[in-house]
Amino acid sequence: MTAMLTTKDLQELINVDRSTIYRMAESGKLPAIKVGRQWRFPAREIEIWLNGDTTAPAVPDEQPVGELAEMLLPGVTKPLADLLGSIFGVMVLVTDLNGQPLVDPANPCGLFKFVHQHPVTNPLCAATWRELGADPDGLPRFRPTPLGFECARGFIRVGPEVKGMVIMGGIAPTEWPPAADHVRAMAAELGVSADSIADHIDEVYYLDRSHQAWVLEYLPRISSLFSRIARERSRLVDRLDEIASLAAATNQRSAL
Repeated sequence: MTAMLTTKDLQELINVDRSTIYRMAESGKLPAIKVGRQWRFPAREIEIWLNGDTTAPAVPDEQPVGELAEMLLPGVTKPLADLLGSIFGVMVLVTDLNGQPLVDPANPCGLFKFVHQHPVTNPLCAATWRELGADPDGLPRFRPTPLGFECARGFIRVGPEVKGMVIMGGIAPTEWPPAADHVRAMAAELGVSADSIADHIDEVYYLDRSHQAWVLEYLPRISSLFSRIARERSRLVDRLDEIASLAAATNQRSAL
């Protein structure tokens, strides 16, 4: 049976008022089903709507301010990413759209930790994450990386703009470990021996199908949580700036 969201669930997810949700449901702009006098929203279709070509409506006072690194403070982002990595048993990254991590990767697998000791790995991974951000496919799905394991991403949105990603990875594909020629090619690209790669090749996360489905189900919600944190931070900064401007103007008048 398809999971259904209530109006309250949807309010928390996209941060708009109840009347806006009702208007969008009535007009057909939002995936919705009316049961008696109440609206219900198919969770999977809402995920597609949020992460596909149709974006969530921007609330007028939620215009994006600054860059994502300014909106998601490390003191909040890193503990949250660490918690998510522990809960889901995967590596978690929060990056901007250029593939640059905002904080250190949470719960990295052993293979990732080993290869990241080598300078060539950082730009290689950043390029991969940048490609994830450029991919127009909004649905989260597992994709291969140059290191052989897989990752999936959800978008962080602030107002009408996509600002960054939550990436869950370090996950072994169905066929693992990779063939010896792939290991040798990986080792050559990193400038290390194939034997050293082989020593860490099993240090990845093995997820069965139900666990993978669980990750993909919750990734859009996790991304929406980071989006909400960024929006609230932007709002707070705007209000503090307004207060500071008013205080400065008041002080100027008092000095005259």
